Amino acid sequence: MLTAFATLLSHYKRHPGQLAMLLLGLWVASALWSGVQAINASARDSYARAEALFTTGLDRLERRDGEPLTRDDYLRLRRAGLPVSPLLEGSIEAPDGTQLTVIGIEPFTLPGDNAFAAASSQGELTDFLTPPWQTRVAPDTLPALGVSHREAPGAAPRLAEARLPPLILAPRLPPDTLVMDIAAAATLLDSGERITRLVTAPDALEQAPAGLVLTRAATLVSPGQLTESFHLNLTAMALLALVVGLFIVQAALGLALEQRLGLLRTLRALGVSGRGLVGLLALELLLLGVVGALAGIVSGVWLARALQPDVAATLGSLYGADVAVTLNLPWHYWFGGLAVTLGGLLLAGSGVLWRAARLSVLGLGQAQAWRSGFQRQLKLMSAAGGAVALGGLALWLWLAWQPPSEGLLAGFGLVAALLLASALWLPPLIALLLAGLGRLLRRRPLAQWALADLQLQLPRLALAMMALLIALSANLGVSSMVGGFRLTFLDWLDQRLVADFYLRPPVEQHDDIHAWLAKHSEVEELLPTRRSEGTLIAVERDADTRELALPVGVYGITPGAALLPSWPLLATRAGRDEAWQAFAAGEAAFVNEQLAIAEGVAPGDRIGLTAPGGEAVLPVAAVYPDYGNTRGEVLLATPELARRFAAPPGSIGIVLAPGGDGAALRTGLRQHFAIGGDELVDQREVKRIATGIFERTFTITRALSALTLGVAALALLASLLAQARERRLQLAPLWALGVPRQRLVTVQLAQLGGASFVVGALALPLGMLLALGLVAVINVAAFGWRLPLYVFPGEMALTLATAVGVALAAAALPATKLWRTPPRALLAEEAT
Repeated sequence: MLTAFATLLSHYKRHPGQLAMLLLGLWVASALWSGVQAINASARDSYARAEALFTTGLDRLERRDGEPLTRDDYLRLRRAGLPVSPLLEGSIEAPDGTQLTVIGIEPFTLPGDNAFAAASSQGELTDFLTPPWQTRVAPDTLPALGVSHREAPGAAPRLAEARLPPLILAPRLPPDTLVMDIAAAATLLDSGERITRLVTAPDALEQAPAGLVLTRAATLVSPGQLTESFHLNLTAMALLALVVGLFIVQAALGLALEQRLGLLRTLRALGVSGRGLVGLLALELLLLGVVGALAGIVSGVWLARALQPDVAATLGSLYGADVAVTLNLPWHYWFGGLAVTLGGLLLAGSGVLWRAARLSVLGLGQAQAWRSGFQRQLKLMSAAGGAVALGGLALWLWLAWQPPSEGLLAGFGLVAALLLASALWLPPLIALLLAGLGRLLRRRPLAQWALADLQLQLPRLALAMMALLIALSANLGVSSMVGGFRLTFLDWLDQRLVADFYLRPPVEQHDDIHAWLAKHSEVEELLPTRRSEGTLIAVERDADTRELALPVGVYGITPGAALLPSWPLLATRAGRDEAWQAFAAGEAAFVNEQLAIAEGVAPGDRIGLTAPGGEAVLPVAAVYPDYGNTRGEVLLATPELARRFAAPPGSIGIVLAPGGDGAALRTGLRQHFAIGGDELVDQREVKRIATGIFERTFTITRALSALTLGVAALALLASLLAQARERRLQLAPLWALGVPRQRLVTVQLAQLGGASFVVGALALPLGMLLALGLVAVINVAAFGWRLPLYVFPGEMALTLATAVGVALAAAALPATKLWRTPPRALLAEEAT
């Protein structure tokens, strides 16, 4: 058996190109999958560490008027017997520019099972509580502090503000977070008597003390929940790349086995059993799979390190999730990457093993017997495509009866069924098209030969064409969604950001600043806002009432002359003008699209709403888009929000008069009220930051789309190179009959270019259906709002050009070899 195994492997010594294509397919498939899984694993590790830092498991108390809590507030509540604990949060800048979060705690009163309240020994707790105190820090934060792992325990690095207490490593902490005693944090942050919030065990307080707002732990959504859809999208793209890469493997395996038919017959004749031969082929697959998977995992880690900063910036900007920019991979990541790659290889090679096991000893020596099953295979692919399409139709019907927010996994299943059914139907469709064209071009011998020759190549090109179809349609669908999101997002920013400046004054100065701005000649209109936390307790429609307990945001805007014409509304009860009139009079509320979709709220319904300042039942006059928000929101007029719920003052939008001098206004605010540059933000700066966040958000998607398309091109190149010599054998008789080599090269390029053009044309409607599924199903389930579907003719033309360009680029190398082959060599190859 060892000799037989060495004999099987000797095939790759004679055909190193096939070995290279096999390993290349495994490598790229494993690299893309492993890279994305490394990003996801590292991010989820950061989420787990952040959730362990008591931010999502404790109730929170803050002042209703928005002013900071003080130590006296804490002492008053403790003396009243309330089980509260103080927290102080702030930020400092590390030597390399990283913003570090400082959290000061009081471990004796901090509830819950955490590493600080339950120190391993009294000595450690004493060191944590007494000068010079201790700084608990995660190992991946050390580079920002300029400290190595070896010198970390006990080191006291100096920052711009002050010197940190001695470092103690705490792997459970999230990245870029420093935890210390509250006294040490107050000294470091120079916060005086101020504390950030008070925390207590879940449900320890029935209601908030007077003057405070109680936020339950259940309403604090963990970053892992918020970002799950983002990681699911990445995983889907990586799985697509894995499947396309395995197409390369499948094509190379099929060719390698076909070329070894004579060798297999000889081994069987020498006494190797059919079961033993299949076992040796499986062992060969395992050996190749381990080599390719290990190379892919190493490359995937490199790819993840390159993309991780963009991922961290995206998650931090969109969801406020603090994710390490360095990878922190668990042990099961390595085994998971190896298992997925080997499982995919087994799936790709199962058909080859099955066909090898079923062919007889005599049949093994006949290459034609191997090809004769392709017509039967086309029928099976048509039937399988129909079955998958019926499954997709069943999923679509099921989704039609489900709440939109419940269809994320089913939506991905629907998209997968659409792609798989189209890929399975592609080879039979091309075969039918070639047969029809052959009948139309009977009087053109060379064209008819080219079509017949392409039919002969179809068994080997089918998988590459399927991979190209999937990659092109996925690229078109994703680019249409991203382009539509970009247009919608930028239009939405223009509609929402109507003021020239946005000012967030201190609460105690809000009224004075508002009065001063109202008298200022540079100001045409003021648009103050307020914000509060509330609970949606009921939705009434006609005589039907649904009881709820859903935490929502309550936001107040001023429906001024600058805001009314531009603020977008998706649906109204009795028209846009009537909706705004009822809203401005305080007689109705608006709800955002997220809340409308999740809870089935529509204009005309009545909602029951509670907030710290009171309770109200209001009719819903309109639904408005709220892109980027991760939760439901109720919109009220600012005066109404202040009157009904005593919401604290928020920001002030400042609309300048025509020709108004913004610089003079900024100077006046700085002189009269000591307003710094961070409190007054230019509208253009807000748009620049928001657009930058958007662009970074889709960096990963674009990168994976481009890599997937590159893998599809490699699949096509692998198929062409694998059959390059046989193609020259088939072209040699034509040259001998007088067809010049230039014409032969042109025919070869036209064959593949035409087939790829058909694939690209089929990818256009498939890509648009994919984009529809992304914006109408997956985006709604993942984020709670729906995007309009945009059609980009330029993207469609680029898809067609890419299809033909990829095919011609893949055919260029074999065609160049044919062009450079001397006539004597063609005759010699034909002779052999």
